[in-house]
Amino acid sequence: MVLTHNVLAVTFGVLGNIISFIVFLAPVPTFVRICKKKSIEGFESLPYVSALFSAMLWIYYALQKDGAGFLLITINAVGCFIETIYIILFITYANKKARISTLKVLGLLNFLGFAAIILVCELLTKGSNREKVLGGICVGFSVCVFAAPLSIMRVVIRTKSVEFMPFSLSLFLTISAITWLFYGLAIKDFYVALKHSIIYYYGWFMLKAKEFPPPFVSLPKFHLFKDDE
Repeated sequence: MVLTHNVLAVTFGVLGNIISFIVFLAPVPTFVRICKKKSIEGFESLPYVSALFSAMLWIYYALQKDGAGFLLITINAVGCFIETIYIILFITYANKKARISTLKVLGLLNFLGFAAIILVCELLTKGSNREKVLGGICVGFSVCVFAAPLSIMRVVIRTKSVEFMPFSLSLFLTISAITWLFYGLAIKDFYVALKHSIIYYYGWFMLKAKEFPPPFVSLPKFHLFKDDE
């Protein structure tokens, strides 16, 4: 029985790593466009800064699990690397205002915020209590990270168009959530399972938006983000 659980955990963990890697690569076309035009064109850095912070938190959480969190560490380490590249590219091509804003958020959240969490957890918690505190923080922040893009649903509902919500991203996000949910259940990790249960419903909600009928008229193209000028 234990062997079966181990096999299932490794299987779902490896699949989760592969699918999550694809999800991490989803912004590549955006950054190819930014590099070609040498401008951020009104795109914002917060999604990448917050995704980096989330990955850092999950690595710290996984380190508390005495080897059981190895597959969590691998994918989140890859995520940290990829998100760091995105942030570097963003800072490189951003104007002065956006660059300073990004560096401020990066410093406050990813350095001071992360250091504060480590300090509090190391000084005030131990063993299973630390794991519970970290698990709650990780899940809470992950919900914020994945809930933020739901603002795009207002555009989808208003325009009856999913032009601004890629189907492939929603699909892989949903598949990734299902895979990691089963991984969490296999290793009996409540927080991993809870996080990906929430992400599953988020992905499912985005996929259901595909059922809207296509618009009857051509829609003008516009940005979903504030202009950076």
